[in-house]
Amino acid sequence: MAKGDDTVRKKKNKALRKKLNRKTDSSNVSARIASIIASKKRRKAGKRRICQGMCFSLPTLDDPFNDRLDKKVISKRETKKIMPSEVDWKIPADRKDAVPKNGSALGNDLKVDSLEKINEKMMDLKDEQKKLVTLINNVGKTRHMNSGRVQIQPGGKKISVHGHQEQACESAHCPSKYLILCLKAIEDALHYDGTYNCEEGKSLFVNTWGVEFWRCYSVGKDILETSGSSSDVEQIAWIASTASDAISRREKEGLSFTSPFLLFLVPSKEKALKVRSLCKPLKAVGIHTVSLHPGASVDHQISGLQSCEPEFLVSTPERLLKLVSLEAIDVAGVSMLVIDGMESLSRGGYLNAIKSIRQAISGNPHTLVFNDSFSNASIPAVQNLLTGLVYRLSLNDSVASQSACIIQSIYVCSSKEERMMKGIDALDDVYWNKMIPQPLKVLYIVGKDNNVEKLVSAVKLKGYSISISSSLNIMEFENSLHSGIRGRRTVSVVATEHISSTDLGEYGVVILPDFVLSIDDYVQILSRMARQTVNGVLHSFLTEDDAQHAGPLIEILEKCGQAVPEALRNLCHVDHPF
Repeated sequence: MAKGDDTVRKKKNKALRKKLNRKTDSSNVSARIASIIASKKRRKAGKRRICQGMCFSLPTLDDPFNDRLDKKVISKRETKKIMPSEVDWKIPADRKDAVPKNGSALGNDLKVDSLEKINEKMMDLKDEQKKLVTLINNVGKTRHMNSGRVQIQPGGKKISVHGHQEQACESAHCPSKYLILCLKAIEDALHYDGTYNCEEGKSLFVNTWGVEFWRCYSVGKDILETSGSSSDVEQIAWIASTASDAISRREKEGLSFTSPFLLFLVPSKEKALKVRSLCKPLKAVGIHTVSLHPGASVDHQISGLQSCEPEFLVSTPERLLKLVSLEAIDVAGVSMLVIDGMESLSRGGYLNAIKSIRQAISGNPHTLVFNDSFSNASIPAVQNLLTGLVYRLSLNDSVASQSACIIQSIYVCSSKEERMMKGIDALDDVYWNKMIPQPLKVLYIVGKDNNVEKLVSAVKLKGYSISISSSLNIMEFENSLHSGIRGRRTVSVVATEHISSTDLGEYGVVILPDFVLSIDDYVQILSRMARQTVNGVLHSFLTEDDAQHAGPLIEILEKCGQAVPEALRNLCHVDHPF
């Protein structure tokens, strides 16, 4: 039977439909065309981000789990200038497996909470950083604790002071966020234990001593702490946090450590445990602390040191020296040395051990010494440790604190001629003393009634060059400023009435050929001189006419822990007119 026109038309249409279906089937096309078709379908369904050129996106702070499938609203991003010292938020390597994965019950519950906590922590760090900026500015304007302070170079330029080749602080305005994070970890741990109650304005972040220590450490100078006490909680927290920040910066530069970075020498087991407990919260950021003391066996400590590589090492000198002799630990690469309680260590007979440990350290580490006494017993030990330029750090304004490690030499003379000759002999002792590692600048302070011409002639006769202050108005000695032979030692001379306007901090030796008119001037000289050395000497020469100053001088010497000459005690009982 012949087929009708309708039947033929239906058959042709069916064949045409099959042909069209075969052309649009992605299973019969190449892989490239199939991926394009799949991408187009996902894009039309709204399953892709606004970036069409990527198949996936990395996690961000806004979307840490990559679970935002809806289209992101395009908005103009505000540009923020990031300080070089800011540290990226990273998860420690040993805790990556503890992060909840996407899809788990714990992960779904913490998606929003984790983002809010991160934002809150970032805001807290910004607030603390602002407080530190304000405190640092106030300290820099109102407190001049060291007239010879080296300024921080804003470009991160390397500074060489006393052999230190250290990177200047990346931020010249405030400590890094990583340092603040370390302080926060220590403070939270102290609050949790109930051992530290933070009062209003007494937080670790706004500690004045800590800010000053950070500024001293940033310029690479050795530090002498002269408050007259051993380290406290706030000071240890700032030391540990600053060292952690230095480790973080060096690791970013690709440097590694084979020796402990920080060596903290303490006089007793109790102090070692205290320092370790304060450093323990930093273990979450990868800082491991080990304490060595006589309370544990040597074999146990050797096996413990073989199983770990601590960044911080807290120890008593005797035990550390024994472990070093047994080659259980290497301290040659220590970058920061802290000696806590120099007077206590001196009484315990540890000075030789400290000297041997210092010799085992190669290079010139940053050294911080806590001088917990003002007596002369610990001065030789401090001078052996701090042989270069130092920074005197103390928030105590007492005369004993500001004049620490400055020897006061008091001489009682029978006549003015003897007084002048002894002053010149003291000048010879300064320049020919081989015990002083570096030459010290010498300053003569004279009064109007002194025979300045005779003094200058006597000093020049000894072969010294004279630099006379213009305030003395001695016209006939103007040529003496240029008459000194090149290579001679220069002695500066200034009038007594210009002490306040003279920078005494750069002078290590001050000579008073004629005692000052008031004891206040003497205290001013003593507390402002020798700010960059621990070898300062103040020579004073008295006669019977100065008997009125003998009593106050004895009190100052006793406060500073220095011996009182018998001649000065006898002068105190001499009758003098008022």
